[in-house]
Amino acid sequence: MRGILADHNIEGHFRALIAIWETAPWREVWTELHIAVESFGSLGILPDASDTELWQACQSRRVVLLTANRNDDGPDSLEATIRRYNMETSLPVFTLANPVRFAQDRDYARDVAERLLDYLLGIEDFCGAGRIYV
Repeated sequence: MRGILADHNIEGHFRALIAIWETAPWREVWTELHIAVESFGSLGILPDASDTELWQACQSRRVVLLTANRNDDGPDSLEATIRRYNMETSLPVFTLANPVRFAQDRDYARDVAERLLDYLLGIEDFCGAGRIYV
């Protein structure tokens, strides 16, 4: 894995995650991971890209996708894409299980940040998992 990308719907949540990771006790771990913080623009992904295009772009560039609302609304939905294309070498998609609580509860946000950092530390162990809720 070389990077992480926040979906449009959680860019503010992602800034909060990074702020948490840049404080003690997580700063040293976050820094040592050397994970590039990517954007749709830096990856050349159009803002209106389908879920399939987004997932494939992240996989081909070895970038973890963090989202909250990609669903199973059709054949190009994120869930359908994962079921169709996921392989044992595919990076997981991390989905915020409760983005509203994350935004309102500082302790919960720290817990999510810690769990996500743990996943990122051992990312190769989670390849092929499809989607992981945090």
